[in-house]
Amino acid sequence: MSDSTAPSATPYTVLARKYRPTHFGELIGQAPMVRTLRNAFAHDRIPQAWMLTGVRGVGKTTTARILARALNYEKDGTRRPTVEFTEFGDHCKAIMEGRHVDVIEMDAASHTSINDIREITDAARYKPVSALYKVYIIDEVHMLSTAAFNGLLKTLEEPPEHVKFIFATTEIRKVPVTVLSRCQRFDLRRIEAGELTGHLKSVAVREGITAEDEALRLIARAAEGSVRDSLSLMDQAISHGGGVISAESLRDMLGLADRTRIVDLFELIMKGDPAGALAELAAQYEVGADPAVILSDLAAFTHQVTRLKVTNGEPDPGEPQEVRERSVEFAAGLGMAALSRMWQALLTGIQEVQSAPKPLMAAEMVLIRLTYMASLPDPDRLPLSDAPQAPGGPPARAPGVPRTPARDTVASAPPQQPQNFADVAALMGSHSLILKQAVEQHMRLKSFAPGRIEVSLTENANAASAGQLGQKLTEITGARWIVSVSDGSTAPTIHEVRTAEQIRLKAEAGDDPLVKAILERFSDAEIVEVRETTQGAEPPAEQARDRKG
Repeated sequence: MSDSTAPSATPYTVLARKYRPTHFGELIGQAPMVRTLRNAFAHDRIPQAWMLTGVRGVGKTTTARILARALNYEKDGTRRPTVEFTEFGDHCKAIMEGRHVDVIEMDAASHTSINDIREITDAARYKPVSALYKVYIIDEVHMLSTAAFNGLLKTLEEPPEHVKFIFATTEIRKVPVTVLSRCQRFDLRRIEAGELTGHLKSVAVREGITAEDEALRLIARAAEGSVRDSLSLMDQAISHGGGVISAESLRDMLGLADRTRIVDLFELIMKGDPAGALAELAAQYEVGADPAVILSDLAAFTHQVTRLKVTNGEPDPGEPQEVRERSVEFAAGLGMAALSRMWQALLTGIQEVQSAPKPLMAAEMVLIRLTYMASLPDPDRLPLSDAPQAPGGPPARAPGVPRTPARDTVASAPPQQPQNFADVAALMGSHSLILKQAVEQHMRLKSFAPGRIEVSLTENANAASAGQLGQKLTEITGARWIVSVSDGSTAPTIHEVRTAEQIRLKAEAGDDPLVKAILERFSDAEIVEVRETTQGAEPPAEQARDRKG
């Protein structure tokens, strides 16, 4: 066999194993844990047990091995626990490869019984063979049986001074609190997309691989904070692209849609264009995008826009420039109600697509539903009414309630160009309850002119309400309105005027002989509200006689 066809003397090692960290300086994204360990070792406050928890692939087993290496570090005849090392000591290589006689690794998923734990507790009495500490690393510790946990407690609470325990789990809630209370706990965090992208870029350089930045961002996003998953995807992408990682080939491999096209689809939905949305969905499906993934990406972008709207923060730096710019525009232009409806409908729609026999059809129905939902008005812009609307007629009145201007004209359209401050309150009543309340209860009028209002605010008023009122008036009327705030007005608010008027009307009603007789006849009766009747309506005294007779 020629040299060219001979197998490589060194077998291929997958990237997730090849670039597994070997010391604390190589751990990415776990700075709080490393800082705590460094201080604990420096001050000789090393606990007897650690509990490492986190999602898959964040480095729990790797961290456990590095910690075992730190406990047993020995080099040039010096042996002492330390986290300040980079070079391999006498025991390091065997520990990192999982074959050291004094560092015992056990998978609790396949060793769940009390007998397995009894072997550990029995062996823990004996000193280590060559290292400073005997270290037990138990992975997926939450899989142990109740009896096994109980059998471990005594040794865990008072272990021999030469024994240390390191537990790892993805299901921390399944670990009994009696065990947790005896361990120092570290929550290993997901790695942020930007930091993970930088790590993948350094791996690509060391491997001599050409990789587009956008492709690396896609890998980091798909890995969801897992270093191991990201390196596994990178391995797959290298094979798929023939040694070159491009965004296009990666989308084909993962069944992803182009991120900018997801934004295009989002825009078509929010414009209420069902035909355009269906055409864009079909185009993405034809190039290999999975319908469920498309909806999931739509949900992720909806979440991104909503977060930008409520936090006024910066868009995800891992996104393409065009996506960042458009997400900011959407956050400024879309209402919270529309975004919330979009999010809720997508959550339901993703489940429908995943369980449907024909996912594309289900996704099309979801998009049609979304486009029609997008045209619904926001709740704070719906006309307000104090009474239920009767089909084909004015608001229904409860039996015995007299017809009054306040009740029977509330459904009529308010003036679109207010002529006075009362018109402003009426106009807000059809568009925003919050601003209606602000106008009536928290603003004292100083001057009013078309396009310009000057008010003073009450002590408990929202300082931003004046500016919001000006924006809302400009939006509704199409003309520019400025609402300014200054001190000094002693004019009563609209609410105070109405309250004073009610006090006067109640006093007058109390002097009516019939009302007096009713109040004297019924000791618990009181005048709650006085309403003025319209022309032609029965006066209250006549109505009272009719009900009495």
